[in-house]
Amino acid sequence: MKKGFLLSLVFLLLAFQIQAVSNIKVGADRFDKLLPLINNKRVALVVNHTSCLSSGTHLLDALISESVNVTKIFAPEHGFRGNADAGELIVNGKDPKTGLPVTSLYGRTKKPTSEMLQDVDVVIFDIQDVGARFYTYISTMHYVMEACAENNKPLIVLDRPNPHDYIDGPVLKSAYKSFVGMHPIPVLHGLTIGELAGMINGEGWLSGSKKCDLTVIKAEGWKHRDKYSLPIKPSPNLPNDQSISLYASLCFFEATNVSVGRGTYYPFQVIGYPDSRFGSFTFTPVALEGFDKNPLQKDKICYGIDLRNEKFDQGLTLKYLIQFYKKSGQGTKFFKSPKFMNMLAGSDQLQRQIVSGMSESAIRKTWAGDLMLYKNKRKKYLLYED
Repeated sequence: MKKGFLLSLVFLLLAFQIQAVSNIKVGADRFDKLLPLINNKRVALVVNHTSCLSSGTHLLDALISESVNVTKIFAPEHGFRGNADAGELIVNGKDPKTGLPVTSLYGRTKKPTSEMLQDVDVVIFDIQDVGARFYTYISTMHYVMEACAENNKPLIVLDRPNPHDYIDGPVLKSAYKSFVGMHPIPVLHGLTIGELAGMINGEGWLSGSKKCDLTVIKAEGWKHRDKYSLPIKPSPNLPNDQSISLYASLCFFEATNVSVGRGTYYPFQVIGYPDSRFGSFTFTPVALEGFDKNPLQKDKICYGIDLRNEKFDQGLTLKYLIQFYKKSGQGTKFFKSPKFMNMLAGSDQLQRQIVSGMSESAIRKTWAGDLMLYKNKRKKYLLYED
């Protein structure tokens, strides 16, 4: 009897969570707000495979069905269809379905030029973010905002929930600005992409402190700290909720020779290196279409840790990075790309702290002051209950 009651309670809670997710409207769903802003205008889209309505219809197709004059598509890292490897340069082309030109913003050009915007009256940005500073879709948004400000083009951001909504990690120092970190924000910024756009504008972070004519169409039915499971994987190597939760913690390994599971069906859920001292769990990265065609430690047996079923209900942790650093015995050579590590961390401090033997708790104390200042700044730009 008691067991049956508990099972019923579990199913009820699951049903409630599913209902809560189904009640969320992303910005792209809100055509009542969007269409009046783009009526009789030439529209450019900055979109990828995540730019779908809750029905599953892609934004491009939905707009064309409403006779909106879409003139071109701009695509970020991983391309318009979202199947290119991390860091792989994206070339210009055409969308085979509509014949519209697709211009890459992850190749020679990362910022739309004046010429590209000549036949455009308004730009729409709609891409799912995962709440991490080094996820490059927000860098693409920055450059799009800058181009719109310089060319007097209004920008509409269609907002979406943050699936890993925490504030955590070191705040980036301006000397370490790069495409994997353009703003003085923590590794986990605790904002939606629409809120972040407001912060970029409001804090004068665009070139020359210019202001973009910005409109954010909010999501509905979501507030900060609500759980949100993405219906579409946002990039090839973030295939599920667990990978998104662990991404901020494991991405630092990308500056080392340790594999984070690229070339497996569970990237950013395992960690390993071709040496048995790193753990008893094994995996072998291989070329995998749709994930990674040339992964680190390709075709080598890696020994390490399986985190697929690890309960992870926090922002980020350094424990795995510190653990593997100590086990390696390599000292500073553990970081095969010190420069990239500093870009990911937002300064050279974290790398120095790990090498010096500081504990995670001691390292975290050094973030506290900057995080407090950031949290106060963040309050001005919130669009949702916190």
